[in-house]
Amino acid sequence: MNFSKIFLIFFFLSTYLTFQAFAYTPKDCDKMMVWDIGMGMCMPLPMDDMPMKMLMLHGNAFAVGITEQGSRGRTGFAAPNMFMADLGSSLGNIQYWNLDFMGTLEKWTFPPQGYPQLFQMGELDHNNRPYIDSQHPHSSPVMGLTLSDTIRLGTGGEKDHLKLSFSPRGESTDGPVAFMHRETGAPNPDVPLGHHIGQDVGHISSTVMAASLKLGNTRMEVSAFNGEEPIPTKVDLPIGEPNSYGARLIEEFSPDTMAMVSYAFIQDAEHLEHLERAPPRSRYSASLYTTHDLFRDWKIHNTVIFGLISKLDHSNWLGSFVEEFEFHNAHSQFFGRIEVLQRTPNQLLVGGIGDLDTGRWLVAMTWGYIYTLAKVDDLRFGLGLSVTKDFLPGSFIAAYEANGWTEKIFLRINGMKMFDF
Repeated sequence: MNFSKIFLIFFFLSTYLTFQAFAYTPKDCDKMMVWDIGMGMCMPLPMDDMPMKMLMLHGNAFAVGITEQGSRGRTGFAAPNMFMADLGSSLGNIQYWNLDFMGTLEKWTFPPQGYPQLFQMGELDHNNRPYIDSQHPHSSPVMGLTLSDTIRLGTGGEKDHLKLSFSPRGESTDGPVAFMHRETGAPNPDVPLGHHIGQDVGHISSTVMAASLKLGNTRMEVSAFNGEEPIPTKVDLPIGEPNSYGARLIEEFSPDTMAMVSYAFIQDAEHLEHLERAPPRSRYSASLYTTHDLFRDWKIHNTVIFGLISKLDHSNWLGSFVEEFEFHNAHSQFFGRIEVLQRTPNQLLVGGIGDLDTGRWLVAMTWGYIYTLAKVDDLRFGLGLSVTKDFLPGSFIAAYEANGWTEKIFLRINGMKMFDF
């Protein structure tokens, strides 16, 4: 299939869905709550003479059986997972202190070769070999640890505020809403292939000092952090000198539409890259989120993301596009992801062709469904399946044998619980 045709189909589908408001945006938080971009949820906002203490628990876990076609395909089992605990308390009438912990057990629930995922790559395994056609486990057990102070500005019902935070490991202020916090990304057990290509890899940055200012519908965020990415096979929480920075601008056009753009300068992004220190990188992103109520109790969410990165694995520039959708009712959940991105032959160890560090465009399309088997208090148990169809450049087909299919069947457990005390 001609790649220009694939790109045009992707572009017009994304544009149509977006401007028909078939997509995702922040929840409409009540007057005592404010939307937190990094965590993808409503968080308390301090109010006059209304002291608050809160504990919130949230989790999302999968048990996935995977079958991939082609010479590089694998059959395997893995369990992607994340869990969060947020403990907070107001201080006076204008401040709210919060301690956020985000964890995962993926170091112990992924195969040694990583989560099977064709064309995925990034980081080094326990033998100092790059993960190729696999997703690395996220840093375990600590994926994030953040202490923040939210300071309300003004009086009355305005939600203007300044948020200051420090994270030994947390989110830099660049990229889209991280995939596990997006309504469109959470039901999919796979990490987006463009995760490292200007998208949301910054969600596990080291030593992050950040500030976020919300005035009306506009939010401006800046951060300084250490650019060295965590080693996924180690259990640690290093503190490094801030040597990188990011900035993000967010606009909430309505309760149903949100957009953001970002830039980050990254120093020392890899521990080892072909035995050399990685050169400085630039990351750019733009994303759009909308939501729409459909007939009866159906709702649909959509996300469109563009990412761009320089100097990744000796390439000059690599780009990525993704369009995600999710629509659901009380018992059924449909989701999909269309990805158009660049990979170099060197990244995937594809030989026998020229320009090994020049990106080639490939396409991956995923469709999935989850049926809710049971609800127990605030936990939801679901049975799901998904299929992915890949479209490769001609120079990659010999290495992978075909434009193959991947099938997955999985169990999903997710839920959220809030406690006021």
